[in-house]
Amino acid sequence: MSALVCVARIGAAHGVRGAVKLWTFTEDPFAVRRYGPLLAKDGKRQFEVATARAAKDHLVATFKGVTSRDEAERLNGIELYVARDKLPATDADEYYHTDLIGLAAVTTGGDALGRVLAIHNFGAGDIIEIAPPKGTTLLLPFTNAVVPEVDIAGGRVVIALPQEVEGEGEDRGDDPFPSRPREGGEP
Repeated sequence: MSALVCVARIGAAHGVRGAVKLWTFTEDPFAVRRYGPLLAKDGKRQFEVATARAAKDHLVATFKGVTSRDEAERLNGIELYVARDKLPATDADEYYHTDLIGLAAVTTGGDALGRVLAIHNFGAGDIIEIAPPKGTTLLLPFTNAVVPEVDIAGGRVVIALPQEVEGEGEDRGDDPFPSRPREGGEP
């Protein structure tokens, strides 16, 4: 079986007949209905979307076999996955976030930074997380300015560190992460 890709997360119960809030991570929120049964992360539980309607920033959905609020409440927080090969093919300049995990991260000068660990979105845009060989992970905005090149075939992403991004604040010397206090406690 191909790798699993997270396409949705079940939220709180909605009403008394087993509906839930469903947060989708697909370009078309209703695509989760076309993938067939969705899997829990462990692959042991399956969920099939019976109905779905648009709400403010999520779907309100029901799953086959879930008919009460109590059953729906027990599903809160479950991430739903599909096999990677069930997803539509991407265009030449498109990719899925999951395709970036594990790629080498290099600076615009070609220096190794580490590997892409994850892509996050905490509500203010995508964040790329890079795991260097030593030390804490780097969290950077996943924008064209900071990530000017994604080369999946070449197995790498190019990162323009914040001091390299044109027009991004003032130059603060050698520290590529100017918001982090420098040694000695001075910002």
